[in-house]
Amino acid sequence: MSTLDPVLFTFLNGSDIEQLELTDTEILDAVEQGLLAQGHGETVIEPRVHLTPDPAFNGHFNVLRGYVAPLGMAGVKIVGDYVDNYKSGLPSEMALLNLFDPRTGMPLAVLDATAITEMRTGALTALGARHLARPDSRVLGHIGARATSYWNVRLLDHLFDLDEIRVHSRRPESRKAFAERLEHDLGKPVTVTDDWRSCVEGADIVVEASRLERPEPLLRTEWIAPGALVVPYGTMSAVDLDLTDVMDKVVVDDWGQCRSGPFGALRAHVESGRLSEATLHGELCEIVAGDKPGRERADETILFWHRGLSLSDIALGAAVLAKAGERGIGQRLRFS
Repeated sequence: MSTLDPVLFTFLNGSDIEQLELTDTEILDAVEQGLLAQGHGETVIEPRVHLTPDPAFNGHFNVLRGYVAPLGMAGVKIVGDYVDNYKSGLPSEMALLNLFDPRTGMPLAVLDATAITEMRTGALTALGARHLARPDSRVLGHIGARATSYWNVRLLDHLFDLDEIRVHSRRPESRKAFAERLEHDLGKPVTVTDDWRSCVEGADIVVEASRLERPEPLLRTEWIAPGALVVPYGTMSAVDLDLTDVMDKVVVDDWGQCRSGPFGALRAHVESGRLSEATLHGELCEIVAGDKPGRERADETILFWHRGLSLSDIALGAAVLAKAGERGIGQRLRFS
């Protein structure tokens, strides 16, 4: 490249990404490729960092950084996590993903990563369930109605063809709208519950994606059925401290970021020593790559805690960028 050649990068906004109409299979396959690369030692994951501009704003930014060698891409995502945004008609999570050529540092793309964050989170939940839930799981209890919740339910139903879907969230209007959207898109009934217990008790798969302002044990260990898969990933812990005591296996997406930091559903379990490298079964990537077993028996009760991987953002971002290129969608902007 001569000094006269312009440096260009692609910009994809939310409307561009919506036009691509990614299929459930495309989303799952892309995120699984990131997990495989992680399992094969072909990635770099830097610990996520947080920026809290002012506690009065009731929110913070997460900064996720990583590199996926098979894709030839490095990436940095900045995502805001603001609990009260619904009061202003805004999503609680809005994000930008920056993709770079790792060989030169040249920018490749800037993507509205709001939908990418939602889809990759749901994909990680579903891929965890593919390996850790009973294959005959048919009842889902889902706490939370934020944007990632939709993709949790949609992609779990894609894999398991659920017979019963129960949902609950703090605000009645939120859980009602959530259930209506799911019923419309999935073509099956969704049960709205008025409390946590009736939502999750006895369910085959339990997902806790609540939006708490402070830790509070609202998901009781005694409600978890033997043989269930529990997936808690709320920013603030909503589970009993003894939840890990009843688990036959505890799996995480990345132990490096799960073992430290101020946020996370199992933060208290790590700090108390209940969850440690010694008690951890492994990372999901090790199971996807075939290095460790997933579910081995129908009666195993398993917990999968995911904090969210930069690798998933990069892998899904790369798939989005490729499909946009094929369809001529997006803007080419001049960097220099």
